[in-house]
Amino acid sequence: MRPTRDACRVEMFYHLSIDTNTKDLFTMNDQNGYDVEDLHVGMSATVAKTITEADILLFSAVSTDVNAIHLNEEYAASTPFKGRIAHGMLSASLISAVLANRLPGPGTIYLAQDLKFTAPVRPGDTVHATVTVLELGDKGRVTLQTTCTVKGVTVIDGQAQVKIGSSARRAASRQG
Repeated sequence: MRPTRDACRVEMFYHLSIDTNTKDLFTMNDQNGYDVEDLHVGMSATVAKTITEADILLFSAVSTDVNAIHLNEEYAASTPFKGRIAHGMLSASLISAVLANRLPGPGTIYLAQDLKFTAPVRPGDTVHATVTVLELGDKGRVTLQTTCTVKGVTVIDGQAQVKIGSSARRAASRQG
């Protein structure tokens, strides 16, 4: 099965939700990501991507996960899913995209992730991955709610812990 040119097209959009009622403007670190001082509980960002045949084939090749449930329609039709499904970790990788590119953004160090896969993602589904700040810890540690949905149905639910920079720590290190 060879992907078509259309199947290879990348379709993504980003949505960043920031409380605009705050007095302070958010600033970005040197890598254009947020510092811990710029975050607040409830801040969220979303990335959406339509999962294509090419995505599934490429993820199979990169991950070496060639399970027939992802690649063989005839076999997949005989399973409880009644058809092919995308790799769970392919959808979960969109969480990483939000963390790395949007919130907290570039410079983020991924420390931990808990995931529950609650529903399948099928070829052609658009996955919306959303992260929301839950807790600001010490030493730049941040806990975030991580959720992926398809047509409003949660397909992945979990929490992530990341470490991000601090403008106050950088300023103190320059002075001392």
